[in-house]
Order: sequence, then structure tokens, then C-alpha cells
Amino acid sequence: MSDVPLQPDRQNLMGHIREFAKRVKLSGTAEELESFWYLEKQMASYGYRTQLLFHDAYISLPGRASVEIDGRAVRCITHSMSVSTPPEGIAAGVVYLAEGTERDFQGVDAHGRIVLVDGIATEDVAALASAAGAVGQIHISPNEHLYEMCVSPVWGSPSQHTRGQLPTTAICTISRDDGEQLRQACRAGAAPIARLKTEVDTGWRKTPILVAELFPAGHPDAPFVLFSGHHDTWHYGVMDNGGANATMLEAARLLAERRDVWKRGLRICFWSGHSHGRYSGSAWYADEYWDDLERRCVAHVNVDSTGGVGADILTNSAVIDELKAVAARAVEAVTGQMHRGRRHGRAADQSFWGVGIPSMFGSLSHQPPGPVKMLTALGWWWHTPHDTEEHIDPANLQRDTEIILRVLEELLSSSVLPLDYTAYAASLRNELDSLNSSLLGRVDMNALISAVDELRRRAETINRAASKETDRAQAEIINDRLRQASRLLVPLNYTFGDRFHHDSALPHPAWPSLAGLRELAALPEGHADAPFFAVHARQTRNRLLSVLRQACAVLALEGP
Repeated sequence: MSDVPLQPDRQNLMGHIREFAKRVKLSGTAEELESFWYLEKQMASYGYRTQLLFHDAYISLPGRASVEIDGRAVRCITHSMSVSTPPEGIAAGVVYLAEGTERDFQGVDAHGRIVLVDGIATEDVAALASAAGAVGQIHISPNEHLYEMCVSPVWGSPSQHTRGQLPTTAICTISRDDGEQLRQACRAGAAPIARLKTEVDTGWRKTPILVAELFPAGHPDAPFVLFSGHHDTWHYGVMDNGGANATMLEAARLLAERRDVWKRGLRICFWSGHSHGRYSGSAWYADEYWDDLERRCVAHVNVDSTGGVGADILTNSAVIDELKAVAARAVEAVTGQMHRGRRHGRAADQSFWGVGIPSMFGSLSHQPPGPVKMLTALGWWWHTPHDTEEHIDPANLQRDTEIILRVLEELLSSSVLPLDYTAYAASLRNELDSLNSSLLGRVDMNALISAVDELRRRAETINRAASKETDRAQAEIINDRLRQASRLLVPLNYTFGDRFHHDSALPHPAWPSLAGLRELAALPEGHADAPFFAVHARQTRNRLLSVLRQACAVLALEGP
């Protein structure tokens, strides 16, 4: 890695921003494709080999909507993956369910009714409302703005096995003030009647993906870093995701100038279907190119919504445990802030955990905490018609792009991949320690904990070897061991266990693979169902133990 950091050109960045501000880029539309051609032209001019792919995706574009409360019209929008109503709409009584959590639904008869929920529309509320037999949902915005959302709980396009999980409700959002009136009426026992009309264009259509790649000279089949971001937008989407797309283009241009020091290649993907297909583009790509990704991809860097006005918090972007140090070095070098990092949520085109690819970022810079509870910290204009050029700060865009450049340059140019599995082992050990006292005498955890400790020791040996001068042959051996380990360990950290089918888009707990142990730990000792839970807990433990032993064998430099 060069001692002289790459410096983004602010004029180049803002030139891209002005281009992205010209078009509304709904997934699968002609306007979106026109903007993809701009991306392809730029990437080709930087020396990248480009390919524009087209695939079938299940896309949902919201259209007109109306909400009437006891005959009074209120301002509203509908949502991607909402059902369309008959032309006359649907009318039903309204029941208020606070934030629409599982507990809020308990004991409430929502069947045939319209549920009123505080907050931006989400896939988890849509799933609960559909399961409860509700016919509609009205969400109350946290402010006067109406936030566009995709509410499908299915990750990517649905299969014949997952299509039944799509929402069965008509879903609208209204403003805070209109919602307050309706909420008060419900609390007063007034039994208001709402009529919803929604038009949503949902179905299969062709959507594009731009793939651009560049490899060290003479090594077209080398391992590669995946760098991605979505290009489709809500409205003009100049920050989300024009800011990130500008970052991607400028990073691609500058990184190509140092191709001669790369140890591996760079593959850049611009997705469609993020906003209107629940990550359908990246999910399709993971499925279609699974074998190539498993054999060659060493890390995934996703970028979203860079350069926002007021986005001065650089400490809380998502990063997998083994890449936390890479993120921290880049953020501190550019901003002086100490990057704490957080676990990935179920978002940001992170479609590659099943493959076993370590991942980092999504949104990078965030707004300071404010008085209004928001779903994200990306600015009040996010997912609204107000996401325009005025909400891009050129200095912030340059800063965010420089952080991304430092991350990518380290991943591309380090002789040994900077994957620190001691951090992974520490995180897993903390999770197991928190469960162990509740499982004493119920499930023997000793072998599992010993395996985690052995993983840490093996990772420490790898780290020591990486810190020394290593010849190319030794570095390649270590890198291949790290790649093999990631295929085992990443799914353990971020999936429920199936590497080949995407988990749902619903919120996931940390370390979902531990679910069987958590379920037993949460059950009081002596509970009548404990023997049933113990069966599954032992099976969960055995899977974890098997994977960890395999990872330890892979990371043994002296051989398996």
C-alpha cells in the first residue's frame, strides 16, 4: 500500500452528482437504463472491462394512493410490495397498534381490519399484519414527510417457496399530524373507518447490473475484491444513491492508476432492484455467480448514501468483525474519529454472507442524533422527493470517498489479506459466555468453547505470519487459508445456516446460528418443554463445533 494516499477530485465527484440529478431511476425503467449507460461509459474510460447484464427481477413500483378517514381525505403514499386494492378501495375499522411489534399484535383481533402503526413502513410490520389477517396498514410518519419503502420480507426475488411470504395488505403512510388525529380517535374509542386505495405495479421485469472489473496485468483469474452499490433510486435519489455512485466512479478512476501494486483484482457492481425489489439485483448475482464468488472473492465493500449535508458521524458504520481494524484505520486516518463499528443489519445489498464473503459498510457517514426517531440516520430527505443536489456537501463527499479509497487500497494491495479472525473469535466467545451460565447442566458447552479458543490461537499465528515479510508463495498460502476459513465462519456469524438460500429480509439477531442455544437458555429450568428445546440446542452446538473445527484445521499453517 502506498504511503501517499489517493486524493479524490471534488470537481469530478460533483460532476457525477449533477449527472445523477437528471433522472428518476426506478428499477427496470428506460430512465434508469440511460443512467446505467453513463456509468458504463465512465468505467470503460478508466480502463475497466465492462459488461451490462440483464436478468428477471420481481419489481414493485408504487403508484397512486388515497386514504380517507370517515370520509375525510388525507395526504398519503403507498409502498413497494403493498398489494393493489380494487378500484373502489377497501374500507375497514382502524385499530391502533403502537409500533406494530409482535407484542403489540398479541391479544388484538386485527383480522379484517386496518392497523394503525407509529413509524416508517417496514417489512416486519407487514409480515405481522399479513399473518394477523389485517386487510390494510396505515403508518404514521415521524414528521411531515412521507418515506418511500419496500416492505417485502423476502430477500431478493421470491421463489415458489417464498412468494407466500409477500405482504397481503394494502399499505399506506400518512403524515405525523394526520396520524396524531387518527391515533387520538382510536384511543378515544371512536372506531374510525378508513378507506384505502392503492395502485402498485408489481411483477417480473428485466433489470440491469453493470459489472466492471480490472485485474493485475497478466492475472485475469486472480482473486478479487467486490465493490458495490445500488443505482436505482426513490425519486432523484441524489444522495441515495447518487453520492455513493459518484464515490464508486471516482474510486475506480484513482485505484486504476495504482493497478501495478495490486495483489488481487477489483470487481465493481452497480445494482438495480435495491429499492423496488428488496435487493433483487445483488441476490440474483450471488445466486448466478455463486461458484465464481466462492472460489475467488475475498471481501465485499458496499457503499451507500455518501456525502450528505451534516453527515459528520463516521464512527458507526457496519463492518464484520474480521474487517473492523481496516475500517478503523481508514476512518481515523481521514477524520481523526475512532470507528467503533456495529454489526450489519439485514440491509445494504449484503447478499453474500451465505457464500462466506467478509463484508463492510453500506451507509458510511451519518447524521447526529436528533429529536425525531428515524429509521436511519441519513437525513430527513432520505427516500423523499427532497433527496436532491442541495443535500450533498462536496467536502463530505470527498471525505467519504477518501475513506473508501483507503479501505479498498488496503484490501487490494496488502500482501496478506487483512482479515483478523482473533476479533471474530472474541466476538463469538462473548456470545457463548453470555449463554453458558444458563446452559450449565443442560448442554455441555466445554468442547465448543475450547474450539473458539483454538480458533483464536490459530488466528493469532496467522496474524503473526502476516506481520512479517512473506514471500509471494507464502502469502498466497495464507490468503487461500483465510478465504477457506471465511467460507466457514461468515455464514456462522450472519446466517441461520443455509448457504444456498437467502435468509428472509426480516431483522436478524446477532449470531443467528446460535438460535437453538438461545432458545434453551431463555427457557426456565424445569420447564415442561425443556427436553424438546435441549434436542435442538445440542444439534445447534454440534453444527457450531463442526464448523469451528474445520476452520481451525484450515488456519493451521503447518497443515490440516
